[in-house]
Amino acid sequence: MERNISSTLNSTALPLNTTANATEKPFSVFDGCEHMVEGILFDLTMQSINVAVGIPANLLVIAILIRNRKEPTTSDIFLGCLAAMDAYFSAMTPVSFLNLYHWHSKEVWSALKFSYGVKDISGPLFLSCICLDRFIAVLFPVMFGQLKHIKYRISLSLLVFCLTFAYSAAKVVGGLPNFEKVFTGEILAAFTWMVMCNVSILWALKKSRGTGKDEMHPMKKKAFKMVLSILCIIVFNYLPPVAMFPFEDHYAPNVFRCYVQPVGFAFLNISSTIQPLVYLSRLDRMPFLPDSCVKKYCTCVSAENNKTPPAQKPPA
Repeated sequence: MERNISSTLNSTALPLNTTANATEKPFSVFDGCEHMVEGILFDLTMQSINVAVGIPANLLVIAILIRNRKEPTTSDIFLGCLAAMDAYFSAMTPVSFLNLYHWHSKEVWSALKFSYGVKDISGPLFLSCICLDRFIAVLFPVMFGQLKHIKYRISLSLLVFCLTFAYSAAKVVGGLPNFEKVFTGEILAAFTWMVMCNVSILWALKKSRGTGKDEMHPMKKKAFKMVLSILCIIVFNYLPPVAMFPFEDHYAPNVFRCYVQPVGFAFLNISSTIQPLVYLSRLDRMPFLPDSCVKKYCTCVSAENNKTPPAQKPPA
């Protein structure tokens, strides 16, 4: 949340006793927005959901990927890195609350800015890597077979980590001219790439259908669903800040700082919960669930599906 109202907190997040005779100003998360707190409360609510739902969901995704490591998919390493980064960002939320209301520490504020930088960059880039993997698998299967070795995905993941940590370090240092445009450009590029992937995969799926056939190839259909879900995440979570932030000059300064900025970043922050839930929803069955529960559920569903309506009495 501190990132979202950074212009408000840049002064108050610093130690308040920098001069011996200075009058200490009470620290408040709503400083400058005391009469316009709705946007900040909305962002705090989204971050609280990340703690309650996002952390367990991301840890479950990581556990599933480790459990399936003997039969991994090519995108598993990207999914695992994405889940780890989201879990880290969500875990920083309680630290943010403590620093806002109790610690008022400059060092903790720097750590929080670093975590926000990780969130800004790692999510879109790892989603783009997943989309690239599916794109090559569907449109260039021969090339995909030659690039299936894990070393290529490890190299790409390391590149993403380097870019993420460089951006986050720059965010902590601050003062760089037009630094926020890096984030906007990255989100726009990721969004464009996702759209291109979806259109290309849809075109490939339509082309693979035979005359008079409506069924898609199962593997291509699965790839399409994965990329389509990624596009939905990009549109819902990343498009709002990109659509609103370039028009900063059209808002009153207080309105942008207290409403537009917190709400825009709230959509970005909640992706730490939505992304793992989307992955879990695509699973055929939930691992770590007791077999008795699965069998009981399957039995109930089977019994319900096998019910036949009573035979109607023929008319006299």
